[in-house]
Amino acid sequence: MIDTVQAVLLFVIVLLTILFVILGIQVFYILRDLRQTIRRTNNILEDAENVSDNVTNSLNSFTNMFGGASALGSIASIISLFKRKKE
Repeated sequence: MIDTVQAVLLFVIVLLTILFVILGIQVFYILRDLRQTIRRTNNILEDAENVSDNVTNSLNSFTNMFGGASALGSIASIISLFKRKKE
């Protein structure tokens, strides 16, 4: 025959087993959602990196263009100085 203590222990063991199984399933779903969230965050960060690279390249192009224009202006002023000295 089963004592009351044994019956209570059996009930507690069965209850804890059921709770741990449910907890394990929930942890599995949480980790799966976390993996999807990390994957989406990684895609967003890659897109942000591409955008910042494009902006940086555009700014560098503008800087080089204006640098070239100022160099041409300097060359033109030097040439005009030489022409004035010859006259």
